[in-house]
Amino acid sequence: MPHRLGPMQILPSPMKKFAADECVDYCIVGVGSAGGVLIQRLARAGLRVVGLEAGPFWDTEKDWVSDEKGSHELYWNDLRITGGTHPLALGANNSGKGVGGGSVHWAAFAPRFHPSDFRVYTEDGVGADWPISYWDLKPYYELLEREIPVAGPAWFPWGDPHGHPYGPHPLGGVGDVLVRGCTKLGIRSVAGGPVAILSASHGDRPHCIYRGFCLQGCKVGAKASTLITHVPDAITHGAEIRAHSMASRISLREDGRVDGVVYFDREGKEHFQRARAVIVSGYAIETPRLLLNSACPGHRHGLANSSGTLGKYLMAQAGNVVAGRFEELIRLYKAPPAHALSEEFYETDPRRGFARGFAVQTVGPLPVAFAKQMTAAMGAWGWGMRRVMMDYNHWATLGVLGEILPWEDNRVELADEKDQHGLPVAKVTFNLHDNDKKLIEFGKNKVMEIMWAAGAKQVVQESRFAHLVGAVRMGSDPSMSVVDKFGRTHDIPNLFVCDGSILPTQGSANPGLTIQALAARTADYLIQQGDATFFSNRRDLTEPGIRYDLSPPYTRFKGNPRIA
Repeated sequence: MPHRLGPMQILPSPMKKFAADECVDYCIVGVGSAGGVLIQRLARAGLRVVGLEAGPFWDTEKDWVSDEKGSHELYWNDLRITGGTHPLALGANNSGKGVGGGSVHWAAFAPRFHPSDFRVYTEDGVGADWPISYWDLKPYYELLEREIPVAGPAWFPWGDPHGHPYGPHPLGGVGDVLVRGCTKLGIRSVAGGPVAILSASHGDRPHCIYRGFCLQGCKVGAKASTLITHVPDAITHGAEIRAHSMASRISLREDGRVDGVVYFDREGKEHFQRARAVIVSGYAIETPRLLLNSACPGHRHGLANSSGTLGKYLMAQAGNVVAGRFEELIRLYKAPPAHALSEEFYETDPRRGFARGFAVQTVGPLPVAFAKQMTAAMGAWGWGMRRVMMDYNHWATLGVLGEILPWEDNRVELADEKDQHGLPVAKVTFNLHDNDKKLIEFGKNKVMEIMWAAGAKQVVQESRFAHLVGAVRMGSDPSMSVVDKFGRTHDIPNLFVCDGSILPTQGSANPGLTIQALAARTADYLIQQGDATFFSNRRDLTEPGIRYDLSPPYTRFKGNPRIA
């Protein structure tokens, strides 16, 4: 039987299998948002590459169901320890396990970061500056918006104003609430995206049918994930992806260079994949955990941790959900959860009394998630919960997406507890600081004001967090960061990190598009460097120049003309 990635999409077969003792060019740990883009480009360039993925290689027709509870296995549900003054909920909210990673169950909002996000310390005196600018990443934003692709408004007025390559989605009931409330208050908003969900059929993927199961793994194939956008092309060009392969340790030679990855297969048997270079793309918890678990002589506090910053400066975004009850029908599920937003409060306004800002976005929880929110927001239980759920179709939900700053005490460490392979699990500590608390208070009150202005008869809110990034910081100063501007670790010349963990700050935009754009840029750099990546200790930090020929088929220069 063919391995299906959607109703019309089939995994290329057969997939190349490298011999057990064969040394590949690159071993990529984690085939998610970043790893999926990296493995596709490196394979298309003719490099020998293996991707190790801890979770399954999803067959969407067999493994995915249009059901909230039945989608639980999409998430990273292994043991993790969480603590701090504001402990993070880990699992379904912020990480995936399986080929495609978190991109399988993201909401697919795909806004860009703003130019100011790369200069937070210079402009606002908080956080950190990136070692690159927005303009370094802009051509990759434009490239990935076509590859995913992104549907959205013809004109997006915030940050670096721009259009989108594919037309916007129709406005759902929740989007109508956001636009109506913002309009009443004189706040600019946009509708129909930007979202990585097809508004029309594209290649071998059908268009969205607007049933609201975006977070459960899109069986329709309309929502982008690297499982369906980049992985098939990687396999066509000779990449091997090994599912159920849990990396336990990166091996370091006596000369200070890595030479491969030790991993466990599905049966718990240990293997070693030799490689001329290693790229870790496990995201903001598993990436620092692997590097810390790879401690060895000369790196007793973890690989690439001479700065002492490995695991530190973990960030989550404020993700408060504001719910409003309306007399008219809303039907939360009748649209992509992500389809309208405002970034009017994104930048720092000194009059507010705190640095940085937030976005206002539609969210569309299905009934189980909505019930959880109502338990937290209004203490609904028993008959009270049944009464609320009878009105499910009359509720609308809007989200705050706020920038929490990078703080050293927010971190990933190794716990005493161990997983099924005997590896120390991650201990995640998270605390809100004064600036964060002020931002969250202002943001939730503003969104509640928008909800009232839209005509809600009752308004409640739930405090929560979203989108983990950081903990393997990118920077120019090796004493203050783990990797350079191309993700190469400062300490080990053939060890790279490329995923959301390298972000120095996070802005108020969903990070998925930025993570994939960074992966495409890193791939261009590695390809341009050639064998120097494997053998030279010299660091050439020259921008590589964008490679348009590495895009997956039928995506290059497709879509609407761009508005200049």
